[in-house]
Amino acid sequence: MKNFGRRVTLTAILMMAVLIFFSCSKPKEGKVVVTEQEFLIRQDNPNAYVVDAKGKVRNVGEVDVKNVVVTGSCPSCIDAIIPGKWMGAGKDKTQDQKDVISFIPVGQEEEFTFRGVAFIYNTVAEEPKEKPEKMEVVIESFEVVD
Repeated sequence: MKNFGRRVTLTAILMMAVLIFFSCSKPKEGKVVVTEQEFLIRQDNPNAYVVDAKGKVRNVGEVDVKNVVVTGSCPSCIDAIIPGKWMGAGKDKTQDQKDVISFIPVGQEEEFTFRGVAFIYNTVAEEPKEKPEKMEVVIESFEVVD
């Protein structure tokens, strides 16, 4: 009878340890990466030009993702409007300056497009010869599908 009580106690302790181990397991993570990006110069006004972005993102995580917010930044751009200098869009983006992809299954790729990564105002109406030195597409946020 004494051995039976020990076995029950030992089995209960082992079952609790197994439950604790599995309840503490790491949840599956989502990960989205930019696979293609292209920056295009577009004339906005006679003396104003804008850089827009398009490309593709891929879900390389372990779970499906939704509400993927893709935007751009221009680290080499300045923050003030100076004729002939590229100006960045800043941190607060408008709806045109980001794209929201509603759903991306695991392993799948989706296209994005948005406007206004950088701006330039020239004193003459001619297209800039060069784009800003550094521009990048950024995955701002996403949600994991349960």
